[in-house]
Amino acid sequence: MAGLGKAARGKRRWIGLRIPNGAASRASCEGLLKAVLEGLQWKMYDHIPGPDGSATAIIRVPLYDCESATSRINSEEGWRTLTRSGKIKLVRERLKVN
Repeated sequence: MAGLGKAARGKRRWIGLRIPNGAASRASCEGLLKAVLEGLQWKMYDHIPGPDGSATAIIRVPLYDCESATSRINSEEGWRTLTRSGKIKLVRERLKVN
């Protein structure tokens, strides 16, 4: 049985972000994101821990939640979005992941 076609999956955006501290492990990073992005649909794909307990992450959000997710991330102290795109490949290239 075939899965959903491309158009039926809905548009999405990939957001590359930086979390300053407390996100050294993937689980802790997901916990922090869960608190900040409560009520929004999202999924974390990449987690790159930094040497000082910080992390860089790539998350996927639906297009209709993108602006809200970006503003919530940027409103947190020390957090910031680094890049956004409709393709994960472009976000990974910009963040120099893989």
